[in-house]
Parts: sequence; structure tokens; C-alpha cells
Amino acid sequence: MKAVIMAGGKGTRLRPLTDEIPKPLVPIIDKPVMAHIIELLKRHGIEEIACTLGYRADQIIDRFGDGSDYGVRLTYFVEKEPLGTAGSVKNAKAFLDEDFVVISGDAYTDLDLTRAIRYHYAKHSPFTIVSTPCKNPAGFGVAETDHDGKLIAFVEKPDDPRPALINCGIYIADRSILDRIPDGFYDFGRQLIPNLCGEAYCYVTFDYWSDIGTLPSYYYTNYLVAATPAYAAT
Repeated sequence: MKAVIMAGGKGTRLRPLTDEIPKPLVPIIDKPVMAHIIELLKRHGIEEIACTLGYRADQIIDRFGDGSDYGVRLTYFVEKEPLGTAGSVKNAKAFLDEDFVVISGDAYTDLDLTRAIRYHYAKHSPFTIVSTPCKNPAGFGVAETDHDGKLIAFVEKPDDPRPALINCGIYIADRSILDRIPDGFYDFGRQLIPNLCGEAYCYVTFDYWSDIGTLPSYYYTNYLVAATPAYAAT
């Protein structure tokens, strides 16, 4: 199992924090959020990691190098132009010669990734979406599943959201899923996932997860982790 960290976004919702540094380098307490992600992958036995980069890519490469400081091997794929979330993963196709995990570069979580991977294989799923219940899913992709966890409907950032399962931006994929992603710009939430209804599954987690993509969520996550050791991902 390999992994891809999607770390190419500009992080406009985190300005002014991201005026000078890319979003994966914003700190959660004492280290960049991307360091927490790498350590999570390492704890679950994933050491071959691709990083898809765009905005201020050089800073990320300078900070993490080849990954040896973390006991992993990092391979970088820098986009010349934005490719979207799914398109950026397709751009790393040469690296992805086996099944893989995809994780957003702005996710802070203590997810039991090993358990999620076991679920993925138990369901013989081509693509598994890590999801979590949310009372106010505004701004997130919303999933509906059948009794067995199979995805039956998906809407990216609905206009009138109600309590639902939301997409955590973490996926487990069979390598064959790359054949479903065309070259060029392509998005997971708006294009690929809706096309996988009836095939993909949702793994529902109650582990701690936070999208730090906005200033309120970023500051709240730092406060929560500092105040509550149980929420510390490492």
C-alpha cells in the first residue's frame, strides 16, 4: 500500500497564514500539519508516499526532503497548472503501481487507517471514502449509503445541507481507479465520486478528524489539541 498526500492548493481560505507559506506547512501546535500526516501514514505501515504539489512547492520539498527524517520515502509531483484533486493523483500514476491511500494535505486526524484499509478490502471496494457524521455539513461533500455502506448518492457542498455523512478527503483506492480519471483537470468531489455511486463504499469513522482549511477550524483545532491530549494525533 502506497499513499498520496494532496498538497498543491493555495489555501486561500487560510490567508493571511498562507500568504508566505503553503497550507501543508501551517503548524498544528509544534509542527506542520503535513508532518502529522506523514507520521500517521508511517504508524500504519505506509512508507512510500507521493506528494502532489503546486503553490510554493519548493518550500515543502525543502522542509521534508526525501522523507528520511520521518522513516519514509517521499516522491514529489509538481503541477505546472492546476489539475484538480483527482487530476493531481492521476499525475502520480507512474508512482502508483499498487493500491493506495489518498489524504488531503489539510487533514488533521488520528484515524485508525489500518482498520479503514481492512474495511476497504473486506468490501472488495474499488474506492472507499472515509466519512464521518456531521450535524452541519455546509461546505463539505455529503454522502448517502445503503445499509451495507455502499455509496448511493453524493453531492459536493449542497445548497441546503442537513445532518449527514461528510467526505473527510481521505480515500483508499484500488489502482484500477486511475483508469477512471481522465488526463487534465478532474475533481474527486464534483466528478469522480458521483460517478462511483453504486460501486464505492463509505467507511464511517468516529476518530478525531478536522479540516483545517479555514481560519476558524484551524485555530479551533490548535486550541483543542493543546487543551485535550486525547485529541493529539501523535
